[in-house]
Amino acid sequence: MTKAHLIPFLLLPFFAASAAQAEVNLIAIGEVNANYQDLSPRTASPLENGVAGNILGGVGSGLAYAGGNTFVATPDRGPNANPYNPLVDDTTSYINRFQTFNLALAANPGYDSLAIGSLPYILSPFLADTTLLSSTVQLSYGVDGAPALNGIGKYYFTGRSDNFNASKGSSYRNNGRLDLEAIRVSADGKSVFISDEYGPYVYQFSRTTGKRMKVFTLPAHFNVANLRAVEAGTDGEIAVNTSGRTTNKGMEGLAITPDGKTLVGIMQANLIQDTKKYIRIVTIDIATGTTKEYAYLLTDGTGASEIVAINDHEFLVDERDGKGLGDNSAAVAKKLFKIDLAGATDVSNLAKLDATSPVVIKTLFLDVVAELAAMGINANDIPAKIEAVAFGPDRVIGGVTKHTLFIANDNDFLATITDSNHPNGIANPNKFFVFSVDGSDLPNYVPQTIAPLANDNHDHG
Repeated sequence: MTKAHLIPFLLLPFFAASAAQAEVNLIAIGEVNANYQDLSPRTASPLENGVAGNILGGVGSGLAYAGGNTFVATPDRGPNANPYNPLVDDTTSYINRFQTFNLALAANPGYDSLAIGSLPYILSPFLADTTLLSSTVQLSYGVDGAPALNGIGKYYFTGRSDNFNASKGSSYRNNGRLDLEAIRVSADGKSVFISDEYGPYVYQFSRTTGKRMKVFTLPAHFNVANLRAVEAGTDGEIAVNTSGRTTNKGMEGLAITPDGKTLVGIMQANLIQDTKKYIRIVTIDIATGTTKEYAYLLTDGTGASEIVAINDHEFLVDERDGKGLGDNSAAVAKKLFKIDLAGATDVSNLAKLDATSPVVIKTLFLDVVAELAAMGINANDIPAKIEAVAFGPDRVIGGVTKHTLFIANDNDFLATITDSNHPNGIANPNKFFVFSVDGSDLPNYVPQTIAPLANDNHDHG
C-alpha cells in the first residue's frame, strides 16, 4: 500500500490551501466485463445502433452506498458512441435504469506487500438487480421515440435526445429524455435520488418499482429555453441558448447528507451566463424543496463529476479532465477536493458568477492519478471518465478501523478501445477502485445510515 502525499498549492482569491498528508491507500480493484448484459431481458433487443438494449455498461456514471455490501449504480443516457444518426446525436432508445451490485471485499491470499501492484483485497462485483425508470404520467417523445414496453400508467424514460416537448423549456418535468449522472439512496432505503443533465432535473424514484415519485425544481436560471436534439451546429442547443446549463454538462454530481435530509448537487461546468470554470453547487432541502447555491472554482480539471458527503457540511468533489483511456491520451487530472459549505456565501441571487464571486474553500484530498501510477498503472490505461464516488462500509485493516472509498468510471458502453496507445485493442470494463481512508484524515466523517430494503419486486421490464 502507498501513501498519497498532498502538496500545498496556490489558489485564487477566496481560496485557502493548507499542507495536508492523507493516509489514503488503494486496496482493491474490481471490474465489470463490458460484454455482459444486465437483468432486464425484455430490453435486450438491439437498439437503433445495433447495440443490445440491456448491455451492462456505463455503471460508473453514478455510484451510491445502500447498506451492507450493497451499492446502486447508474449508467448515463445509454450507448451513443457508435455513429448511426447525427440528427439525434447518435443517442438511442435505451431505457434508463439503475443497477444494484454486491461489492464485497475478500482478502487476497496472494497479497505481497513488497510487490508493486499487489493489493490486499479482491473485489468481484456481483450484479444483483436491474431497475427500469418510468413515470405514471405520459411523457413527451420524439418520432418513434416511445419505448415498446410502455403501457397505461407506465411510461419509460430513455436517452433519446429528441424525446422532449419542443414548446416547453428544459425544466418541463414530463420530457421523456433522461441523462442520469448521479444517484443517492434515501435514509429509509426505499427510494433513490437521481440527477440529470438534460434538465437539469433531480428526481426521486422508487427503489423497487422504478417509478418516479417526486420532482425537485431547480431555480429558473439553470434551465435553457430552446431545446434541440443536437448539441452542436448553428441550430444546435449550444448555439440557440444564452443562459442556463451548458448542454451535456448539467448536474453531474449529487450527494446526500448523512441524516438523509439534504441533497447537494454540483454542475459539471459553468452555466452559460457564468464565467468559465465558475460552477454552481445547489443544496436542496428534501422536505421543502428549498434551495441554496454556492460557487465552486475549477482549478485542475475541466469539470466536476461527483460530490459525496463527509458530514452535513463537508464534501468531497471529484474534479477531472477528459484524458486517459477512451481519449487516446494520458490521464492527468483526476482529483478529489475537500470543501466545507459551513459559513460559505449563498450566491443564489447572483445573476453571474465571475472572479468577484465568493467561492467555497477547497483543499486537495486525493490525487487519483498519482495513487494509481504508484501502483504501476500506466497513465494511458487510467479511465478518462472517473465519475462516481461513494463511501462504503468501514473495515478493520491491520487492526485499525478504516473508512472505504469506492471510485468508478463510465466506460461509455464500449467493450474495447483501439487507439494509438493500444493499437491491438484493450478491454474497457467498468472499473471500481477501492481506497482505505484513515480516520485521522476525515475526523468529522459521519456515515449515512440506510434502512434495509425488504421489498425485492424490481421492475426488470
